[in-house]
Amino acid sequence: MPLPPGVTLPRRLGWPDAAAIIVSNVIGGGILFTPPQVASSVQRPWLFLGVWWVGGALAFAGAMAYAELATLRPRAGGEYVYLTAAYGRLVGFLTGWTSFVAGFSGAIAVSAVVMASYIGRFAPAASDVSPLIVAPIPWVRVTISRQTLVALAVIALMAWIHRRGIGPGRIVGNVLAALKVSALVVFIALGFSIGAGSMVHLQPAGQRVAASAWLLTLIPVMFTYSGWNAASYVAEEIRDPGRNVPLALGVGTIAVVAVYSLLNLLYLYVMPLSELAAVQGSVLDVIADRLLGLRAGDVMGIVSILSLAASISAMTLAGPRVYYAMARDGLFFQAAARIHPRFETPAASIAAQAAWSGLLVISGGASALTRYTGFAIVLFSGLAVSAVFALRQSEPDASRPFRALGYPLAPAIFVAASLLIVVAAIYNDPVPSGWGLAIMAIGVPLYLLQARRRPAMPAGGRETRLTSG
Repeated sequence: MPLPPGVTLPRRLGWPDAAAIIVSNVIGGGILFTPPQVASSVQRPWLFLGVWWVGGALAFAGAMAYAELATLRPRAGGEYVYLTAAYGRLVGFLTGWTSFVAGFSGAIAVSAVVMASYIGRFAPAASDVSPLIVAPIPWVRVTISRQTLVALAVIALMAWIHRRGIGPGRIVGNVLAALKVSALVVFIALGFSIGAGSMVHLQPAGQRVAASAWLLTLIPVMFTYSGWNAASYVAEEIRDPGRNVPLALGVGTIAVVAVYSLLNLLYLYVMPLSELAAVQGSVLDVIADRLLGLRAGDVMGIVSILSLAASISAMTLAGPRVYYAMARDGLFFQAAARIHPRFETPAASIAAQAAWSGLLVISGGASALTRYTGFAIVLFSGLAVSAVFALRQSEPDASRPFRALGYPLAPAIFVAASLLIVVAAIYNDPVPSGWGLAIMAIGVPLYLLQARRRPAMPAGGRETRLTSG
């Protein structure tokens, strides 16, 4: 049976904690590998920087729309809650299903494997992909190597920390976020002050860029910004959500945009756009080697490890709140709604996500799943922002402690841009997008099965605290 209406997790997070979740969730592997891809499509320096600024502006517009939604419904679950309210339980279920199958779990698995490879720079055995155990089963080949063991250990460690309470998880997340941002800021400052570079690289040059090509580059840029909405998943646990949720979303997103803008400006300061486009692997390592010498690559390897660890920590915190919210509404396995009697965390949801992420690691399916469903991140965030319009229409008199900045223009632009990005992704990459749509479609019969077994949960209800399983 669904849990009683209004049951909530305890509010123990302040706005800096929630902002740190955003910074940790967004600044991960994307900014290490995406800039060369963007540079290869946009061969003019200021247009290259411009696409990052436009992506940042879109992320901020989306964050402000989410701030209104999160203060209207300050519950765990993020867009699952908003889409359910605006468009029905099936749409809400599909975003939660996609998050579990690939959105969070797949991203955690990919990040853990990449982190293991970086650890291998200092302990070579950690990146050893030589199979120790191979267990072929129908349609899947399970492979255990030293690299997968390290990745599994990282996933298990983060799950254990966040299972033990929002306090330990908050401390670890805040420390990792602070170390990551501090290291990047110091690196940027050193790069511009003592590094070998030239502002000549910013002078206009290169081929003309078609408007359509420039728009297409927004796809990888928006994927790199994805995670700006992370604070909304834990809105139920933020004190004074009417004030602190918008503050966290605004500060966290602006911080990410500032770091990304300065990093990309530094990339162009160090090398021409044509050379940036030719970089293979992590551009941060290449830039560090050029600026500060060969050993600087080792330093940035440590920064990359911290960055990936912070991202895994943030996703381990945020993702289970979606499954917890679904289970609380009777749309997911009921065990996922259980709160640990001592730690007051959705322990079963955390364990389930970690287990699925681990399975993706040893099966090698994480990269494919995240590629297949990458467009779904933009799709569901665009739908969630459109929920601002739907809920203002259906609930005009509801209390809104915060209203989206720039309404209606800013959220409308975000929704339109999201639609264009999704259409472009499906048109230009139809096979993986088709697989992604198929994965999402699998959620439909699962929803019907759950909906048949679970009665609809009444809306509203008095807020209570659940402190035992």
